[in-house]
Amino acid sequence: MFREETIIQKEGYFGQFGGSFVPPVLESPLARLSEAFNAAKSNPRFIEEYRYYLKHYVGRPSPLYYAKRLSELTGSKIYLKREDLNHTGAHKINNSLGQILLANHMGAKEIIAETGAGQHGVASATAAALFGIPCKIFMGSRDAKRQKLNVQRMKLLGAEIITTDQGTASLKDAVDVALGYYIEHPDSFYLLGSAVGPHPYPTMVKFFQSIIGEEARKQILEAEGRLPDSIFACVGGGSNAIGLFSAFLNDLAVEIHAAEGGGEGPGTNRSASTLVLGKPTVFQGTYSYCITDADGQPTTAYSIASGLDYPGVGPEHAHLKETGRVTYHCITDDEAIQAFYLLSRLEGIIPAIESSHAIALAAKFLKNKNQLSIINLSGRGDKDVEREMEHE
Repeated sequence: MFREETIIQKEGYFGQFGGSFVPPVLESPLARLSEAFNAAKSNPRFIEEYRYYLKHYVGRPSPLYYAKRLSELTGSKIYLKREDLNHTGAHKINNSLGQILLANHMGAKEIIAETGAGQHGVASATAAALFGIPCKIFMGSRDAKRQKLNVQRMKLLGAEIITTDQGTASLKDAVDVALGYYIEHPDSFYLLGSAVGPHPYPTMVKFFQSIIGEEARKQILEAEGRLPDSIFACVGGGSNAIGLFSAFLNDLAVEIHAAEGGGEGPGTNRSASTLVLGKPTVFQGTYSYCITDADGQPTTAYSIASGLDYPGVGPEHAHLKETGRVTYHCITDDEAIQAFYLLSRLEGIIPAIESSHAIALAAKFLKNKNQLSIINLSGRGDKDVEREMEHE
């Protein structure tokens, strides 16, 4: 049962999770960033500027779409929050745009960012191009091969792509290399893509992604005259999920569920279900859950979805698991692939393979429950089509 308590007990923490565990060279840049963010979010002119770009550049509000055929199949009434219809094709642009505005106000001369599925890289390159700031995108070489289309888009937008072969050449390794570059170049603006890492990033990313939940709550009340019985999102680092969840956390009658990348399933050592299989530890600048080895050291993760292929998770998600407010589930590659085809053929909407994990969980959980529900469709599946069609 959910233990009701204050989500943020002190700045930078969500219960016992969060904080900033970084080398001394990054303490001052992060303190400056925190100060600038706190000032910006309280500045009506900054918020007005951010909202202007969300409306006229991103195309918000994104629709809340009644998925009639999916609803008929499951026996529950399902709405999709269509983040796939944003400019650049995913929720990532909400955060990238907010942070690039902050970087511009701070006089940043260079943007650095990491990416797994490539959508944050595309969004960051897009935002950097919009404001004319040079941009470096760090990416694992395995992910770069899996997401060739997004790599080409980033290059077209003027970003420099820096790949790494270290580790499993995936998102964790891209973050490691990006953090290493940031340590050597602390005057750069690190545009972190998810609600992970040291303070103030988890709080800042949540703030810029909370527009998802804000809109969805208003839209479901307009469409149905009441709140949903349940809501669903996929979780890697956790930004799209915390964006949706943020507006419903205090509505205790609303069940909240999150789908993690289960890879080949529990017990196979090929999974990215951090909150199902991991344990609390310090990882990449924050105290949260992480998949670890027998010695308690962070280890490799695996998911077919590049954006979920990460052994850590945002500290607020760790807190929400501990309190019981959100239930986290393991969805395997095979289940996600089936959901990828299911939504494509039932609704004419090709979802990102990351989002397909949330669809798989909802379809399984909502079967014949006659619930009213929202699934966050965090991105479109253009980037995944060629690879997923190989499974036919």
